[in-house]
Amino acid sequence: METPTARWRRLLPRTPGRWAAALAALAVLVGGGTWTAVADDGSPAVQREDRMLRMDGVPIDTSFFTSGGSGKRPAVLIGHGFGGSKNDVRAQAEKLAADGYAVLTWSARGFGRSGGKISLNDPQGEVKDVSGLIDWLAERPEVELDGKGDPRVGLTGASYGGAVSLLAAGHDRRVDAIAPVITYWNLADALFPDGVFKKLWAGIFITSGGGCEKFEQRLCAMYERVAVSGKPDPAAIDLLTERSPSAVADRIAVPSLILQGQSDSLFPLGHADAMQKAISANGAPVSVDWIAGGHDGGDSETARVEGRVGSWFDRYLKEETGTDTGPAFRVTRTGGFDSTDGAAMKRGATSDTYPGLRSGGREIPLRATGAAPGDATVPGTAPGEATAPGKNTAPGASGSTETFRNPAGAAPPAISAVPGIGGGISQLSSLGVGLSLDFPGQYARFESAPLATSVHVTGTPTVRVNVKATEGRDAVLFGKVYDVSPDGRQQRLPSQLVAPYRITPDQQGKPIELALPAVDHEFDAGHRMRLVFSATDLGYASPAEPATYTVTADGPLTVPTAPAVTTAAATLPWWTWGLPAAALVIAAALLITARRRTATPAPDPELADVPLRITGLSKKYAKSVDRYAVRELSFHVEKGQVLGLLGPNGAGKTTTLRMLMGLITPDEGEIRVFGQAIRPGAPVLSRVGAFVEGAGFLPHLSGRANLDLYWQATGRPAEDARIDEALEIAGLGDALARAVRTYSQGMRQRLAIAQAMLGMPDLLILDEPTNGLDPPQIREMRDVMIRYAAGGRTVIVSSHLLSEVEQSCTHLVVMDRGRLVQAGPVAEITGSGDMILVTTAEEVSEPLAEKVAALPGIGSAVRTDDGRGLLVRLDGATTARLVADLVRLDVPVTGVGPHRRLEDAFLTLISGGAA
Repeated sequence: METPTARWRRLLPRTPGRWAAALAALAVLVGGGTWTAVADDGSPAVQREDRMLRMDGVPIDTSFFTSGGSGKRPAVLIGHGFGGSKNDVRAQAEKLAADGYAVLTWSARGFGRSGGKISLNDPQGEVKDVSGLIDWLAERPEVELDGKGDPRVGLTGASYGGAVSLLAAGHDRRVDAIAPVITYWNLADALFPDGVFKKLWAGIFITSGGGCEKFEQRLCAMYERVAVSGKPDPAAIDLLTERSPSAVADRIAVPSLILQGQSDSLFPLGHADAMQKAISANGAPVSVDWIAGGHDGGDSETARVEGRVGSWFDRYLKEETGTDTGPAFRVTRTGGFDSTDGAAMKRGATSDTYPGLRSGGREIPLRATGAAPGDATVPGTAPGEATAPGKNTAPGASGSTETFRNPAGAAPPAISAVPGIGGGISQLSSLGVGLSLDFPGQYARFESAPLATSVHVTGTPTVRVNVKATEGRDAVLFGKVYDVSPDGRQQRLPSQLVAPYRITPDQQGKPIELALPAVDHEFDAGHRMRLVFSATDLGYASPAEPATYTVTADGPLTVPTAPAVTTAAATLPWWTWGLPAAALVIAAALLITARRRTATPAPDPELADVPLRITGLSKKYAKSVDRYAVRELSFHVEKGQVLGLLGPNGAGKTTTLRMLMGLITPDEGEIRVFGQAIRPGAPVLSRVGAFVEGAGFLPHLSGRANLDLYWQATGRPAEDARIDEALEIAGLGDALARAVRTYSQGMRQRLAIAQAMLGMPDLLILDEPTNGLDPPQIREMRDVMIRYAAGGRTVIVSSHLLSEVEQSCTHLVVMDRGRLVQAGPVAEITGSGDMILVTTAEEVSEPLAEKVAALPGIGSAVRTDDGRGLLVRLDGATTARLVADLVRLDVPVTGVGPHRRLEDAFLTLISGGAA
């Protein structure tokens, strides 16, 4: 019987053996070590193999993740975002591997350690590479096959990685399911919408890719040509279109979960709509999910998104027919705050069918309002209703006309979205705050009467207008719909989105329909809708020549209400049922354990000045007799040290930190902080500050107010907070006066660390403080830790970023499988001398590397990334003996010396521990 997966695959035309050659061209350059991770929660161990694969002569850096046994399993390929690398998706890869998939990640051409030029998902470049990776998966013994050379495989990834998922499904019939996230359908439409150049986002593409010289020459020349002219030419549009998923729209016929961002001025919701229509027309199952965040920032809903992607693959790769893959359509809605923790409340609204962007249209009559000279449309002001000189304003639902100008040089520009700002001002609109700017004399404004009832807009509003420009020129306009408060003093732009239009002379002088940005936004009763057409926008290129535009509203504003989409009912707060139940459990536990409690050990005066000493610490997994998360761990930390706690996933780092903070109790051993034994609620914990997995803040309060409120909750005197000292070290500056909901991820991290520093604790514990930060923010976080320890205090930091640990830490504790591997100063560990770097005049072959590894006294020998050298671990042999053996083997040695990078020392220690 034909399976659902086979049926969807059959719909794809077979591409003649163009990909068969990829397997012959595929050569393994470097076989990396295998990392074994045992998660603290007892999940299956995940192994990782790093390999450099060659695709048509281009080295592609890959990582392969598996877990548990030797059984066959489906495979998943995860692509990364533009400007990133395979390291960005490692956590998701490990989760999927632990869930029973064989997972392959890779750095795309031009990114990470991969070679080649960036060609923006060229079918003959990056897309062909994916087919080569599928060829490689077909040869792996762990991977389930649907046929010879045909692995059961799904693809997912965000942005750039999402697009290549779609393209691979269109070009390679072996792809069985996809889950693209916040990505594009047609890249030309994304960067040149309606023929208007999206200049800021295009520039960010080039700079985040490493500069024009990192791109394929045709792309670089195209960008420079369009950037100079300010207008895309047909060749530019064709070049980007042919590298877009829309070019193979009729060949994408696999189950597709489409997750698109509401806060996204780069790839707005219309791209997901086009995907849904094309793929569902091919007969494949499609679900659409509008997430809260996007390229403009905001909540990316990572845990929920990854959970839904996992369920999608469980259904269509593992073919678990009972798996709930979710509704055909879902949108995340934000409204109000949780009274328990102040977090913005999010609810999912769903529909059993996809509503599209124009479902349930409701007509909203408009009238021209005019804008007096000097009357800028700015948040917090009350725009005048007077008509500016030269305006022809005819009240009514249609026929209302406004005249305005495109200024010389298109400056100053109106402001809507500001690409590249972390956190995104787009999120403010959903939380009741407006941030936009339209300059007087440069826009037309039409407004509704106050709404009698609330209107929830889900989709793309439309309006018919008649546009004219002077001297037979193109009219370049930017349309947006504001939500205006009843008193007219506040306006907000939903998701900060604007739609560009290029209206040519042959379109002018007659009614045309214009589509406004697709949003999900509720206009409350009493509010008004304000339609604005501006001549300029910061994110786009407008004509430099001055021109006069006339816009006539030829009908009402039609807004989609998607009546089939229903919002989930709010659930009762957990405490309404949880507190009574918890009270009973606690009372029972106290009765049962009262006789077994032991007295807290007496303080040790000899350790009164020692920030931390751990002795013989052990903790077993729950319900396990002989499996340990931490076993016989002992080390100590002195004042003024910045200690890095290192180890692969599952080494026991997080379990150790939880015991240190009194959150869980060790089975054996002792932890003493300044001589005091650690127990839950121990008084000495007031001298410990901790930042673990982020902090919850009240988003509507300022950063300063959040810190004040937190300190008040501790019940300690206000003068003990030493808040100014903590803030000076954290370096938040003027941002403290702003609401936390406006903060970038990096600012939130620094505010969380400032909170941990309140009271200037003598011991500061930071668990992965650089998660989610970009390189400049990571560097700032490093400086924060160094400044804090400079005052004689102690910092313990757990991190995966070895390069940062090497630069910021003075001492290290390296763990593996719950045990201590080595402890000491960073310089001592990196310079221990048993790792030797041998450089060679020619590339070292794999057989030669194996011969070196087999020499007496040699622990291992691995080729360097470029193949022109060896990393050799000595295990009894001397450097002189190694050199003599290399000469005997005719190795063309050009240099021999110790290799002192922390990464290499760390890998040496871990591999030694595994031997």
